[in-house]
Amino acid sequence: MPRISMTQDNLNERNTEFKQAPLTKPVFLNSVPKSGTHLLRNILRMFVPVGQQYHDDFIQIPNLRQHSRALHPDDPKLSWGHLLFSDESALATSLSHQILLVRDPHTWVLARARFFLSENFDGNLAHLRTRQYSAGELMNMMIFGIHGKAPTMSDIYTHNAAAWLGTGVKLYRYEELVSHLKDLNSERAEAYFAQLLTDCGIAVPDDWHARVIIGSDKAQSGTARDNLQVDDSRLPEELPDAQKRLVEFAAPGLRALLGYT
Repeated sequence: MPRISMTQDNLNERNTEFKQAPLTKPVFLNSVPKSGTHLLRNILRMFVPVGQQYHDDFIQIPNLRQHSRALHPDDPKLSWGHLLFSDESALATSLSHQILLVRDPHTWVLARARFFLSENFDGNLAHLRTRQYSAGELMNMMIFGIHGKAPTMSDIYTHNAAAWLGTGVKLYRYEELVSHLKDLNSERAEAYFAQLLTDCGIAVPDDWHARVIIGSDKAQSGTARDNLQVDDSRLPEELPDAQKRLVEFAAPGLRALLGYT
């Protein structure tokens, strides 16, 4: 797996500023990679005792058996990862509250390209940073994958998102999370975060607002766009129409399935 360089946050220390109620059931934050995983994780870390947060690793299929203790009901933990659907993963998470975070495939293509272009990504695709590749070529690689090096968008969304639907997971969309963070004083935002905490089996504390502000601070996330060391001047701010059509060709019906229109 590629090495991802990130700065250390101080959320464990900030966590102690608040009274924390212990988890009574494991909580697993599952997500499509590059869909705001660290943002959601950091917010929820402010509502769970540090001793019940599983920081050993991101849980994925290759390391699931090694880290399955994070999902054991006898010692409830808040854990996170990119766990594709399988017989083993379904069994391992069956006794947990599971949140599934996704992102609009249109913005995901750009987010994935931006990450591959960043200095924070140290893998076998560092050559993509050369300007010999056009924006169109980079975006198409994100959609169709790179043979032997990076999976297709369809494969990622099929196994990390679509296959989990209808199993009892709670589906959340990155765009809605960000929208409510921008309007945090609204009643809609209060209802949104109350539902999120409820879906995680966490009682809503009176100081939820302050906790969300600290957890969502971009400075605490090494993978936030603002903190990536990247020259993404080749990439557009919005996915071009040609690539939007290719997304629909590569994964027809995917956006509608996830609630995007």
